[in-house]
Amino acid sequence: MKANRFTESQMVAILKQQDNGQTVAQISREHGISEATFYAWKTKFGGMQASDIKRIKELEEENRRLKKMYADLSLQHDVTKEALTKKLVNPTERRALVRWMMEEKQVSQRKACRWVGLSRNAVQEPVAVNEKDAALKEQIETLAKRHKQWGVLKIYRRLRKQGECVNHKRVRRLYRLSGLNLRRKSRKRLPEAVRKPLVQAQACNECWSMDFTSDSLTDGRKFRTLNVLDDYNREALGIEIDFSLPAKRVTRLLDRLVDERGKPQRLRSDNGPEFIADELQAWCQTNEVELVRIQPGKPTQNAYIERFNGTFRREVLNPNLFSSVQQARRVVDEWLVEYNTERPHQALRFMTPVEYRQAA
Repeated sequence: MKANRFTESQMVAILKQQDNGQTVAQISREHGISEATFYAWKTKFGGMQASDIKRIKELEEENRRLKKMYADLSLQHDVTKEALTKKLVNPTERRALVRWMMEEKQVSQRKACRWVGLSRNAVQEPVAVNEKDAALKEQIETLAKRHKQWGVLKIYRRLRKQGECVNHKRVRRLYRLSGLNLRRKSRKRLPEAVRKPLVQAQACNECWSMDFTSDSLTDGRKFRTLNVLDDYNREALGIEIDFSLPAKRVTRLLDRLVDERGKPQRLRSDNGPEFIADELQAWCQTNEVELVRIQPGKPTQNAYIERFNGTFRREVLNPNLFSSVQQARRVVDEWLVEYNTERPHQALRFMTPVEYRQAA
């Protein structure tokens, strides 16, 4: 349709020239319009002001918007009434309903997703894995199968150390396509309390942390593990495993570690009976090592070893069923080598404990 040369406000201004004494013929010649056009404008806009024209346009726009809204709501009501015969509980059903609306009812993707409550990204078809990504996808699945508790960041760092020149976004995409996402555990909200900052070690052998964990064999007998960690580079110095670990066994393990790595300046532990025994206190006095005990009920004051205990339980104790202590020792020894030399640590800028010690 041909666009009008004059706006409604200009038409009203032209009509007002007749009130100033000009004839219709003069006004028509001045503005290049016919007399019939002038009288048509007068029939439509005669007696109106510019503000009246503006108000009419606003009402027309509002009327148009209400009509469109009513049409959308009517269409949404008809489509959802026909489609939602049962409750949609998973994204697959919602995705199928969106496609049905788009194909059968000619509804746009944006509207269909909004009505169903689904993100538009979830409707897109998954990107096919090409031949170049197939080998990398297989490597990712192999690492995830071997290290069931590793997330995408640890797998990405491991691939880079193996010489794979890959982007972290590409690894994440293939990781998600394989369905390897770890389940996130919701953290329990704790009441607000005064928190004391944990003293960080500035060098190796500055502070060692100790703690016990326990597990059961297949026959029901319980065994304990004594874990010793260097706070500086998170290196697991040793894990002693037996049915009983009295204070004498604790000092024996410390003697072996001192011969291998030198003595620490401090030992941090909780208030367990083995750690408050006279045997350990005498060992610390003899070797001039400061024994630091955390406050009762404050495990966060020994956070490094507590964090290690969680990793140790997730990656070793929980996935394995041990029939004997000897089997447990063998599996733990193999895992210690992997933990210290292969497993990237996020707090160490994704270096292994051994690499961090060598870099220092």
